[in-house]
Amino acid sequence: MFLSSTLRSAVSYAARQVRGLHQTPARAGAGGLFVHRDTPDNNPETPFEFTPENMKRVEAIMNNYPEGHKAAATIPVLDLAQRQHGWLPISAMNRVAEILGIAPMRVYEVATFYTMFLRQPVGKYHMQICTTTPCMLCDSDSILEAIQNKLGIKVGETTADQLFTLTEVECLGACVNAPMVQINDNYYVSMIRDLMFESACECVDEPQLVLMSPLGEAVSLL
Repeated sequence: MFLSSTLRSAVSYAARQVRGLHQTPARAGAGGLFVHRDTPDNNPETPFEFTPENMKRVEAIMNNYPEGHKAAATIPVLDLAQRQHGWLPISAMNRVAEILGIAPMRVYEVATFYTMFLRQPVGKYHMQICTTTPCMLCDSDSILEAIQNKLGIKVGETTADQLFTLTEVECLGACVNAPMVQINDNYYVSMIRDLMFESACECVDEPQLVLMSPLGEAVSLL
C-alpha cells in the first residue's frame, strides 16, 4: 500500500530533522548563510598579508597558468591563505582577488561554494565527522556522540581553549574504509572495529594520522 502524499511528506521531513541535513553548510564551517556580514574580527580591515615565503608559493602557483587565465589559480591560492591564517577572513579573499587581478566577487563565489574553505575561526584541530550513508550504516553517530561527550561541545562549536572544533560533514571519499573521521588533513579510517567511547577519545588525545584497515584489506589511502 502506498503512503499518502501527506504522510510521505511528514516522514521525509522527520528524517531531515533527525539528520539535520538543513544545517550542513554551517556544520561544515561555511558559516551557514552564503553571505558576509562584517564583525570586529572579520571585515575588510582585518590584517592579512601573505608571508614572503608564501608569496613565492603564490607566484609559483600562478606561473602554472597562462596569461589571461590567472583566475584558475583561485582555489590553490585561497587554500594557501587559509593554511597560513587558519581560516579565511574577507580581507584574505580581497587580497587573493587583488593578486590574481580579478573581481572580489569571483573569489567570494568560490569561497562560499566549497565548504572546505572556512569563513569562521576554527580550533587548532578541526575534527570532521562523516555521517553520510556508508559511515552512518557503520555507526558513525556513535563516534560523533563519543567525541561530543569527550570534548564537552556540540557540532559546530569550539572548545574554550581553542584546540578543537567539531563539525559534521558529508562524504570524505573513503567509503570503503567507513566509518571515518578527518582531523585537519589527516584521515582516521575503519574506526568502528575498535571504537568504543575510550578509543574514540584517542582521536582527541592523539590527533595525528592513523590508518586502520579492515581485516585482510588495504586502506583506500594506500
